Formats: sequence, structure tokens, C-alpha cells
Amino acid sequence: MSKTVFITGTSSGLGKRTAIRFARMGWNVAATMRTPEKETELTSYDNIKIFKLDVTQADQVQTAVEQAIAAFGKIDVVINNAGMGTYGPLELAQEDAIDWQFAVNTRGPINVIRQFLPHYRANGGGMFINISSFMGITTAVPLGSLYNMSKFALEGLTEGLYYELRPFNIELRLIEQGGSSGNNFKDNITWNKDEKIRDYDEMMTKLEKIMSSAEAGRELDDPEIIVDAIVAQATGKNKKFRTVVGAAGNQLMALRNSVPIEQYLETMAQNF
Repeated sequence: MSKTVFITGTSSGLGKRTAIRFARMGWNVAATMRTPEKETELTSYDNIKIFKLDVTQADQVQTAVEQAIAAFGKIDVVINNAGMGTYGPLELAQEDAIDWQFAVNTRGPINVIRQFLPHYRANGGGMFINISSFMGITTAVPLGSLYNMSKFALEGLTEGLYYELRPFNIELRLIEQGGSSGNNFKDNITWNKDEKIRDYDEMMTKLEKIMSSAEAGRELDDPEIIVDAIVAQATGKNKKFRTVVGAAGNQLMALRNSVPIEQYLETMAQNF
């Protein structure tokens, strides 16, 4: 009997690649996105069903989960992939940008997990794979405090849930990915700016230049290695609770773990 995976944020990038990989492996895939009416690629797979879902809307989460369970009978793995990035000085952030960053990256997974827990308990187990970032276990650049906050919170949520869900055979996994090609991450960033306050301009320019040069120079990871890591967790080949994927993330973690936090912060700050 084929297993089934439920994935959030499958309209593009990593989410779409992951949905396609599982479908080609023979899994049933519940692919969710905010605008399913625009999707054309995933609809060509017989074992993929698409459901409308904005993870920030609790009522939509409930409906999508119920529909997916009704369609496939049992969900074995849930991948919380949907996410977004807000960058720029905290001082200049709009209230809705702050709330949106937390709503998508942290409250969204909470909404999804809560809806699936009764299903997993009734079935005697299941797995949640939360797509975090190496920015959830360390920091690397200025102006990313809100994004770091949301991913650090996701890390804490996932670790905390380990204790209460372990008795029910519900497994938890974290993917600590870095920047990957094909995701247009820089183009999808919400930048916090205020034309009246220019004190942060030099720092902002340096960060935008670094992001642009990384994309232009192809210094980003191949997204397929991230999909590989997700599949390894879902299939049990990798039983690690937390998996750091990609060269940049592993290099940063090696540095972070080798020196005191004060030295790490000062070392990274010297880049700006």
C-alpha cells in the first residue's frame, strides 16, 4: 500500500520539487497551495491531489486536512514547507510585516500540526518534517532578526513537541536548509524600508549585494540535495532529529560550535 505525504507550499520552489519527487517514488501526495486554480504542472500526476490552503488561516487548515484524509484515508508524513522572509531593520518594520513573518513561518506549522494530531494518534503514529533553515540555529547576516525569530521559534516548537508526542509514536524532524537555486528567494523577500530614515542604507546595500552575488555566482545549493534530505527522513533512511543541508549551513555551524557566541557574532559582524 502506497504511503501518503501532505506538503504545504507546493506552488513553486522546494515544495513543488518535493511533491514531484514523492509522486515519482509512488507515494500519494496531498499538495497544498494558496491558489490551486493556477497550478498546471502538478495536475499532470495521477497520485497528486491539490488542496487550497493558506497556513495562516485556521479554518482553511482544518478543511484541507479533512479533505486530504478523506481523499487518501491515511496521511503518513506531513511536511511543513510553506514559508516567507522579511528582511530589513526591525525599527523600520511595519506591524503587518512582523505579524505576517510569524504567522507564516511559525503559526502556520502550529496550525497544521494541531489539525493532524488526532489523525496521528488514532493511527498509532506519523511524522512531521519541519522545513527550517540554518538561520534557525544560528545567525549570519544583519537585518534578518524577524526571519531568525520565526525559524528559532520553529526549532523550539519542534524540540518541545518531541517530549509530548514521543509516547504516541509521532516522530519529529527538522531540515536546516540554506539558500538554494530556483527559489527566487531574494525576489520574494519583504524588505523593511523607510525613505525618511537612511541610517541603515549602507548595511542594507551590503546585504542586497551579497544576496545578489550569491545568486549570480551560483553559490547556492542544488535544491535537489534538500529534497534528498527530506526523502531520507520520510523513508527512515535518516533518523537524525536535525539535519543541516548544504555547504554554507554546515560551514556556519562548524564555526558556531567551535567558538564562544561572542566571538562568533563579532566574526560575522565584520563582514558588514
